[in-house]
Amino acid sequence: MTWEVVIGLETHAQLTTDSKIFSGAATRFGSSPNTQASAVDLAMPGTLPVLNKGAVERAIRFGLAVGGTIAPCSTFERKNYFYPDLPKGYQISQYVRPVVSGGTVAIVVDGKEKSVSLTRAHLEEDAGKSLHEDFHGMSGIDLNRAGTPLLEIVSEPDMRSAAEAVAYAKALHSLVRWIGICDGNMQEGSFRCDANVSVRRAGEPLGTRCEIKNLNSFRFLEKAIEYEVRRQVDLIEDGGKVVQETRLFDPDRGETRPMRSKEDAHDYRYFPDPDLLPVEITSQWIDRVRSEMPELPAALRGRFEAKGISAYDAHLLTESREKAHFFARTAEATSAPMITVAHWVNGEVTANANTQGVAFDKLPVNVTSFARLLDRIHDGTISAKAAKEVLHAMAAGEGEPDAIIDKRGLRQISDAGAIESAVDAVIAANARLVDDYRAGKDKAFNALVGQVMKATQGKANPARAGEILRGKLKRG
Repeated sequence: MTWEVVIGLETHAQLTTDSKIFSGAATRFGSSPNTQASAVDLAMPGTLPVLNKGAVERAIRFGLAVGGTIAPCSTFERKNYFYPDLPKGYQISQYVRPVVSGGTVAIVVDGKEKSVSLTRAHLEEDAGKSLHEDFHGMSGIDLNRAGTPLLEIVSEPDMRSAAEAVAYAKALHSLVRWIGICDGNMQEGSFRCDANVSVRRAGEPLGTRCEIKNLNSFRFLEKAIEYEVRRQVDLIEDGGKVVQETRLFDPDRGETRPMRSKEDAHDYRYFPDPDLLPVEITSQWIDRVRSEMPELPAALRGRFEAKGISAYDAHLLTESREKAHFFARTAEATSAPMITVAHWVNGEVTANANTQGVAFDKLPVNVTSFARLLDRIHDGTISAKAAKEVLHAMAAGEGEPDAIIDKRGLRQISDAGAIESAVDAVIAANARLVDDYRAGKDKAFNALVGQVMKATQGKANPARAGEILRGKLKRG
C-alpha cells in the first residue's frame, strides 16, 4: 500500500529590530543571562507593553514579498500556557487577525518548481530559555530572549517529502534575509522550524500529525522528518495508532522522542490582549514599505532568464541577495558571455564559498579580479582547467589572475606553428588511432586531441588543437 507524506512547517524568524517587540530592552545575542529582561518583558505589576513599529513594518515587508494580504486592522491575543521560561504565564501573539494572511513561496525540487501556500504570518514575542548545564543537577532560566520579536510563518500542509520541506525552509530562509527582516542565523536561534508531519494512504483523509519542535538546521529538519515518517508508517502497519503530540529530534541518535501531548488552539484559551490596541495599517503605510523594498528574487530571476540564463541557473543565482549581486556585477565587468559567468558563479565560486564557509559578500575573491579571470578564459589566454587552479590561488591570497597565470606558466599555446609541430608528432606516433579515426571511430579523434594536450603539457588551446588536427587528418 502506498503511503503519502503530508508536511506543514511553522517557522519562527527573529526580526532585526534593535529592541524587543513590546519594550525598549536590547535583543543582542550572547549577553550575560538575565541582563536584557526588562520589567515589561517580565509583566511586572504596573507595566504596559508598547508595540515596536519596526516589527510591524518587517511583517508588512514579508507580506508584500510573498503576495499575501495585509490586514488593515490587526490585533494581538494572549496565548495562555505555563512553562518555566514564560515569565508572564502567557505569550502575546496573534490569532484572529494576523498582520499577513495567505501568500506563496516558490520552491524547486529535482528541477521542478512548486508553489507552497502560506496560511498566515503573525507577530509574537519569544519566551526565555531553560538552561540545563553546569547547574549541579538543577536548571536555570535565562530571560534575555523573553519579548524578542518573532514573525511566525505558517505554511499549509502542501509538502510531500523531506526534500520539499528542506527546499521550502531554504527558500524562506533566503527570502527573509533578502528583504532584511531576519539575519537567518540558525546557530543563534534566529531562524528555526517546527515540522508538522503525518502520513496517510493515498486518497484517504489527513492522518494524525505530530509536531517536531525547534529544528535549527536544514540537515536536522530533513533527518527528523525522514525518521518521523518511518516511525508513523511502522506504527500504523503494526496495528497501532499515531498519537497527536509534540516531539523533539535527538541529532545524536537520529530519532524523534515525545516531549508533551500536542495542544489545539482552544487549549491555549486565546483572548484579546487588553493592554494593546488594534493596529491600523493604512494603504499609505504599505505603499511606503513597498517603495523601500529591494527587487525580489522572482523578479530578478525573470530578468536573468530574459538574458538567456536557464531557469535552473537563475534559481541558483538568486539563492541569496549577495550571490545575485556578485553575479550581476561580474557580468557587467567581464567580456565573457553571461551564461559563462552564471556557470562559474554557480559552480566553482559557490563551491569555494561553501568550502571556506563564507557568504558571497565575504568572499576573498572580489568582483573585479574574478571578472578579469573570466576575461582570460574568454580571450583564450588560459583553459577552463587552468582557470580553476587560478581561482583557488586567488582565494588563497596569491594575488591577481594575470600574475598567477604568469607565475605558474599557465598561458595557453595558441600559436599555430607550435601546435602544428605537436600535432605532427602525435600523428606520427599514433598510427593505429589515426587509422581508427579514418575508419569512422570518433572516440579516436578525442584520444588524439588528448595526446596533443599531453605533448604540450596541457597548454595548447584545445579548440585550436582540434581544428589543426582535424585538418591534417583530412588531408591525410
